[in-house]
Amino acid sequence: MEGQLRDIIRQKVADALAFEPPPLTRRDVRLPGIPRKARAVVGMRRAGKTCFLHQCLADRRAAGAPREAQIYFSFEDERLAGLEAAQLSWVLEEYYTRCPQFRDRRQVTFFFDEIQVVPGWETFVRRILDSEKVEVFVSGSSAKMLSREVATALRGRATETVIYPFSYREVLGHQGIEAPEDSKFVPKAQRSRLERAFLDYLASGGFPEAQGLSAGDRVNLLQGYVDACVFRDVVERHGVTNVVALRRLVRQLLGAAGGRFSVNKFYNDLRSQGVAVSKDSLHEMLAHLEDAFLVRRVPLATDSERRRQVNPAKAYPVDPALIAAFDRSGKANLGHALETAVLLELERRDCGASYVDTPGGFEVDFLSREPDGKRTLVQVSADLSDKSVRDREFRALADALPSHRGAKALLLTLTGTDVQLARADAPAGVTVRAAWEWMLET
Repeated sequence: MEGQLRDIIRQKVADALAFEPPPLTRRDVRLPGIPRKARAVVGMRRAGKTCFLHQCLADRRAAGAPREAQIYFSFEDERLAGLEAAQLSWVLEEYYTRCPQFRDRRQVTFFFDEIQVVPGWETFVRRILDSEKVEVFVSGSSAKMLSREVATALRGRATETVIYPFSYREVLGHQGIEAPEDSKFVPKAQRSRLERAFLDYLASGGFPEAQGLSAGDRVNLLQGYVDACVFRDVVERHGVTNVVALRRLVRQLLGAAGGRFSVNKFYNDLRSQGVAVSKDSLHEMLAHLEDAFLVRRVPLATDSERRRQVNPAKAYPVDPALIAAFDRSGKANLGHALETAVLLELERRDCGASYVDTPGGFEVDFLSREPDGKRTLVQVSADLSDKSVRDREFRALADALPSHRGAKALLLTLTGTDVQLARADAPAGVTVRAAWEWMLET
């Protein structure tokens, strides 16, 4: 058996040395610049983690690194079933047997995809980081390990890079549409095309395989993604037995994006429908769904930990297209899709997000905190054609600003026409922008 496994690894190393990454849509993802750390690439299933590894490999070759010093090795191979952590060294030994000129002389980058299927893999990665001149990428999400655990298993020896479904800018690149250098100054014809593409993005979302599909095929595909995530990353991984309650929880969270989700209220709703489940189980299910990147939660903006725990968080799917796939009303909800897209863009920019309850009883969708501490109150509204709606959104921002001194205020909407209407009414200190323009900022 060992001889057979070693032969398979020998062949896979040979294939890796001849590997040419396929042409892919460019991902706008920044890698942390911290040396001597494993780079854990995590995210929702089918969001593009493997393709991002291929992009990183191609980038290093383009920068002048020898092609033989960039090795992509996938452990998602049924022939490697039963491989143990102690046998992972065979990959290194086979590689350095073929390329001895690199050992201890120059950095070699190993891209280990789905390595978590090998029990104890993290000890191997920690050891080679300490003993070899290597850079290591690891990526994976499977029934045996949630994607975020790929990073935490290394106990502080890894940086984490989250891969989301395509952003609006990435969707444009996938379609061959060039994003403007300055989104504030765009000719009318191009502006109309970009607005149309943005509306399509809100409906189609950003999962790479969903691009260009009909609405029916897209819904089937996305529902399949969610089923795989639920059953492999929650049910199998954590031994969840109350699948009925779990599925209802998923439908509620994905179909009602941006709503405040209360476990207590949902628990009472399930009880009234005859579904037996404990509150603790629902809390655990919710945490598992968030760890699997299917659901994003936004807490109340407050310095009080008790208030943050007592008040329900708002819940969003990881992609705007999931809303239509799980909203049984059958109605297109641009507002929820836009709000979801804005939150995901904030997360891509490494901004912390919370929502604000103002002293006057209004809500501001997001309080964004950038890594350097800058804060922005962000209100999102798909349709500002009605003056009463504009007044309501401005009242919420104006009521929030005194409690968040130093923060900027931003109102995002869909169309240039609504931007012009709102700017005429905007109070001092509030900026109004089209959401697609804001999303195309570098």
